[in-house]
Amino acid sequence: MSNAEIDLIPMDEADFRTYTSQSVAEYALEHIRNGRWTAEEGLQKAEAEFQQLLPDGLASQDQYLFSIKKKALREQVGILWFGVQKRGGKAEAFVYDIKIEEQFRRRGYAEQAFLALEEKVHALGFDTIGLHVFGHNHAARALYEKLGYVPINIVMSKKLNS
Repeated sequence: MSNAEIDLIPMDEADFRTYTSQSVAEYALEHIRNGRWTAEEGLQKAEAEFQQLLPDGLASQDQYLFSIKKKALREQVGILWFGVQKRGGKAEAFVYDIKIEEQFRRRGYAEQAFLALEEKVHALGFDTIGLHVFGHNHAARALYEKLGYVPINIVMSKKLNS
């Protein structure tokens, strides 16, 4: 599958509303599952983080939200969101989210989206892309490693039996 089969199209308002309504809840569940947040506080904390990053919705400064669409039919296969972060006094792109719809997974669309992302990030003048991946997400970690991403910080824990 070549990179030419998909386009990153700036997200429209309707897709943005759908995306955020689903993703805030999913983000909360991930952090609850990983023990970072309690079930009682999860949704509120997730909403606060999204609001901090996207205070003006799609018009939020230094935030780039895209629909991933097949070129042929303009069919949406997923989303990609990255923003600009400052690390060590240098600006870089940071992937906040990528999602490929269930029925389109394992067909190379995520890989194509990351290759298209590299072009967008390079055009903005950045030379580094960062991201976070949950440790249990082995498929995503394998994809990122295949694309040349390397771990820069690993946090580990061990649950002790009571």
